[in-house]
Amino acid sequence: MSLPSQLDPDQNPWMLTDGVRRIFAAIKAAGGEARFVGGCVRDALLGRAVGDVDLACNLPPEKVSDILQKAGLKVAPTGIAHGTVTAVADHKGYEITTLRRDVETYGRKAKVEFTDDWQADAARRDFTMNALYADADGKIFDYFNGREDLAAGRVKFIGKAEDRIREDVLRILRFFRFHAFFGKGEADAEGLKACAALAAELPKLSAERVWREVGKLLAAKNPAPVWQLLIEHKILPHFLPEAADIGRLGYLIEIEEKFDARSVSITRLAALLPLKEDVARQVAQKLKLSNRETEELCNLVTLPARMRGKLDIMPFRRMIYEYGPETCRAAALLFVTIEDKSADLEPALSEAANWEQPQLPLQGADLLKFGLKPGPRVGEILKEVEEWWIARDFRPGRDECLAEARAFLARQ
Repeated sequence: MSLPSQLDPDQNPWMLTDGVRRIFAAIKAAGGEARFVGGCVRDALLGRAVGDVDLACNLPPEKVSDILQKAGLKVAPTGIAHGTVTAVADHKGYEITTLRRDVETYGRKAKVEFTDDWQADAARRDFTMNALYADADGKIFDYFNGREDLAAGRVKFIGKAEDRIREDVLRILRFFRFHAFFGKGEADAEGLKACAALAAELPKLSAERVWREVGKLLAAKNPAPVWQLLIEHKILPHFLPEAADIGRLGYLIEIEEKFDARSVSITRLAALLPLKEDVARQVAQKLKLSNRETEELCNLVTLPARMRGKLDIMPFRRMIYEYGPETCRAAALLFVTIEDKSADLEPALSEAANWEQPQLPLQGADLLKFGLKPGPRVGEILKEVEEWWIARDFRPGRDECLAEARAFLARQ
């Protein structure tokens, strides 16, 4: 497989938006040059959908900001100390970063100076496939054989792998994430060796950065082989030792394909964990998950075991009512990974996909008409009636619920 040395703007509408045209024109009029850089070029070469459109420029950031504002664009100094400004056009942001070279590096941070040397700028990036540039006409500039590596599905560090990782330890996780999305065959040997050698540095990363990268990795079509590499090369114990059940993750991927039901990252993380709520909470705390994500993760490690014998529609509908359709859909997929892979999930998955939340046809105000006073007692009765209503598959209407409320009061 070979990749073109030129992108066709007519085949890549993101290159021809009004915002892009105005940015390129303003920078050119000021005597500078702008180029597309990174992911947008990489993905376009592969024929994949392009998300963020980032640009590099050989003018100082203050001048870039000034000329773009004079061209009528809204500009935010989102990272001006590091050379980045964001231009906004048609409600879309475009990050424009001045070319830089590293003067001194220390961990994630680095002392940089601005330059007009495109190759020097490329040299400070992580992987060869991310150091690709394209001008407004689509001409590709490739200083480190990035197109060749991209075509071969080879995630390769620029220069010496250990040097790139020491600049930012997160690049260990990025290496595996990019291999999950772009890799073909075996991972680059030098990269693997460097990642394993420096894995002990991973605990220095913030929890937020780790989860952001892990979440992206787990969102790959099939992250299981790459996760297996993390285990085999003894990297996983340095940042997430609890998430080692590669067998269940593999089963989950099989079930997703069987039922055409792709899972989100939090579901795949649950598949990797022991079926213990306390472990899930520890992991959630370690990764600093949000409260919503924490409860979702805990539900997904506990609900599958509770689903034994409850995949019939009525009990499953009750679980959906309590936990929501998405959680129960995910839990049903996970259920199969601890039970029987041949289980028929179609009815349950269909129910979750088409679920419309029923509403109890009774309110506290209805009970006050019985002579009750506002207070906890009203809530207790509503709860009793709701349990009765749920047990009858949400079918009783308002009159029946009122009658059950009266009967419950009469029994007290």
